This record gives sequence, C-alpha cells and structure tokens, in this order.
Amino acid sequence: MSATLELVETLISRASVTPDDAGCLDLFTQRLKKLGFVCERMDSGPEQFRVSNLWAKRSAGPHAPTLVFAGHTDVVPTGPLDKWRSPPFVPSHRDGLLYGRGAADMKSSLAAMVVATEAFLAENPDPALSIAFLLTSDEEGPSKDGTLVVVNALEARAEKLDYCIVGEPTSVNQLGDMVKNGRRGSLSGKLRVKGVQGHIAYPHLARNPMAQFAPAMAELVATVWDAGNAFFPATSWQMSNIHAGTGANNVIPGELVVDFNFRFSTESTAEDLQSRLESVLHKHGLEFDISWTLSGQPFLTTPGELVQAMRESIDAQTGLASELSTTGGTSDGRFIARICPQIVEFGPVNASIHQINEHVAVASLDPLKNIYQGVLQRLDAVARA
Repeated sequence: MSATLELVETLISRASVTPDDAGCLDLFTQRLKKLGFVCERMDSGPEQFRVSNLWAKRSAGPHAPTLVFAGHTDVVPTGPLDKWRSPPFVPSHRDGLLYGRGAADMKSSLAAMVVATEAFLAENPDPALSIAFLLTSDEEGPSKDGTLVVVNALEARAEKLDYCIVGEPTSVNQLGDMVKNGRRGSLSGKLRVKGVQGHIAYPHLARNPMAQFAPAMAELVATVWDAGNAFFPATSWQMSNIHAGTGANNVIPGELVVDFNFRFSTESTAEDLQSRLESVLHKHGLEFDISWTLSGQPFLTTPGELVQAMRESIDAQTGLASELSTTGGTSDGRFIARICPQIVEFGPVNASIHQINEHVAVASLDPLKNIYQGVLQRLDAVARA
C-alpha cells in the first residue's frame, strides 16, 4: 500500500461530518511537526458546534516565498446508510475504486498534499520555499468559523502568502484535465414584494404582488448583466424559490417572497448588481424590501508562476494539457484571495462528490501526490532563481 493510499484510508475512517474534525487535524499536526512545521490551532465557534482549524508553517526564512496547501477535513452527511454498498466510513475497494465519504471531497487531496510535502522535504531538506497548511472542519457548513477565521488572524499579523493550492476535486473525466484558477462571486437576495390581501372576486380591493412582480421578473430574466471575459462566463441571475399564497384558492396574497442568486464575474461588482436589480423593481412600481447576502467575491489568478507550475506538473505526470476554468460553486479560495495573490484549485475527479457511494480511483492517488510534489519542486526552483 502506498503512503498516500494508507493516509486516505485513515482519514476516511474518521467520521468527520461537518463541523466535527474527528481528530483529523491532530493526525496532520503529528506528521507536520516531524517535518519542522510550527502548528497553531485556531479553533472557533460555540462549544456545541466547535470548528477545528490548523495553521502550520515551515519557514525557509523571512524573505522566502510561501506556498500554502489549503483544504477541509469535514465532509457532508452520508445520506441513507442503506443506500451505500459499503459503510461510508469504512474504506472499501471495488473495481479499482476506493469508496467512502470524503474519498473525493477532499481527503484524497489532503493525504496527497501531506505525503507530497514529506517526499519533497526528504529530497530537499533545506528548501528556498516556505510551506504552509491551512486546514479547517468548516467548509461544508456555514464557513464562518473556518478558513475565514484563520485568514483574519493571518491578515491581522501581516502574514505574507504568495501561492495557494486548494485541494478541491476539480478534475472532470480524468485526473489533471481541469484546474480552477478562479471562482465566480455569489450574491444572494430574499425579495419581499408587498401587496394587499383580499378576496379573489374583488381584485379592485386588493393588490396582487404576483401580478405586479411578473413584468419585473420577465425583465430580470432577460437582463444581460455582463458578457463575462476570457476567464469567466457571463454573470447569471437565477431564482431558487418563489412563494406566495395563504393556502386558500379564493384569497389574493398580501406578499410574494422570492429567493434568488447572482453568480457574478469580475466584470461586475456586488454593489452594481444590487443597484441595477433594485432599479428594475422601482421602475415597475413595486413596494418591496430585500435582504442581501454576499457569500463570496469573485477571484482570479491569471497565468503566472503558480498556474505554470501546476500545468507543467500535471503534464509531466499525466500528459494532459489541463484546462483553466472558473466554473462551479464557491470554495474557501474566496477568503484566501484576500491575502494571497495566486490561488489555484486542483484535485481528483469530482463526479461522485456529495453522492451516495462517493469514490476515487486508487490509481489516481499517487499521481495526485506527484503533481503536488512537482509544484513544490518547480516553485522552489523559482525561489532559488
């Protein structure tokens, strides 16, 4: 059994359903301390929902550039146990696949990062590159007491970060075919359109918020918010829920509630999107209020040292010319981008993440480790230049 596979299986066997770390960070701390890392726990949150956070760094000197490996130990709930072919927290092998909750998202990446670092330091005991780990058990949950807390602490003490690899499962069909070099921002809103409740047979005595909102909704759906750019698709506005009514078929409701979300590119700002949407509502004469939630700003790493190192390492290991992409949901990269100029996300195939019978190809584990190790080698060479 390879060192990477052995560590993945150990991690899967720990039922770290968010926000419970189940001792994963203690395991990482033990291994990283042996390599000379200074390990700090930055746990946060109320006692019953305590989030485990680890910042570990091996410094190569005050002026050395720093590469951060970032990820999360927490996993989503298993779902119905009787739907799993094998227990979700018992690592199981079938047809070349390793099954277990967290196998793809993202315990394979974490194991590969640690083993890659061990192998790199065994070959390069005095690197020119500082290496750090930022790990949390609050990525699959609210994400308020995890990476954000660590980033705030690092920012407060002016910790300098240069590169970051987030171990999100980004590959689509085979390991290495896609690297995320950015993510769209996420801006959500809850709109309440106010009407006047009344008898459906006497509409002149009521004001139907559904009828009032319909033309505004049509305009919002048809609006081109921006055209995107070379790295981002156009900004998207989508409704996730519309609710109105009292339950009776003869009552005009007094309120319509709409939940919606913008996934926006770097061509738009949250403030501009808020203003434009509200102007449409005002244009149609609606009486309304909106509560806004900005869960992440967009971030982008244009091709440079980190992107080049990652793509070269992938090519050397797999022969693939990896695609750069900013698609998908949000990640903790949105927090790290505040203090780190170059961030990429890379990990195993994501087809089974969050699903029943989540799995990863065993044959991809050591190549994943080798890719991370290759990035370390290439960025260390840059630091020495």
